[in-house]
Amino acid sequence: MIRMSATFLILSAITLIGACAAMMLRGLVHCALAVAIAFAGLGTLYLNLGAQFLGLAQLLVYVGAIAVLIVFVILLTRGGESDATPLPQVALPLTGLAVAGCLFAVLAWAVFHSFAVHRAGTQATPATVRELGAVLMDSYVLPLEVIGLMLTAALIGAVIIAMKEKQDTP
Repeated sequence: MIRMSATFLILSAITLIGACAAMMLRGLVHCALAVAIAFAGLGTLYLNLGAQFLGLAQLLVYVGAIAVLIVFVILLTRGGESDATPLPQVALPLTGLAVAGCLFAVLAWAVFHSFAVHRAGTQATPATVRELGAVLMDSYVLPLEVIGLMLTAALIGAVIIAMKEKQDTP
């Protein structure tokens, strides 16, 4: 059996606790913050496993942008206020565990019967963050700028929509 390092166990526990909290908490803001913790745990796991770019992208994009955007959307649209009746909690945990177990079994079967597991791959040279940044700034400057402009336009549109809703309410 392969021995896992203590840092991996701690980071995986933080990630699992954040993900479970995101599923079980009642308030939307608390769920969004728990998702941010799960994203941060995944990013640090990637960094711990040696995937620099993937770990930094996870931390910057998901924790730094997506999770903060989710919190802002909830707060701007007042999504935390709900008049809906809560679902009956009699069979929800058992149903969730059954669905998760079935999904895990199907994914495990697919992984173990995959052709990629049974063939020897070629050793690839790992790309560093510096090399990826140089390629982005040399070859893909225009798409990067277009994506930045689209995200800025979406943010401005969200602010305008939120301001109109605020002015319409008495």
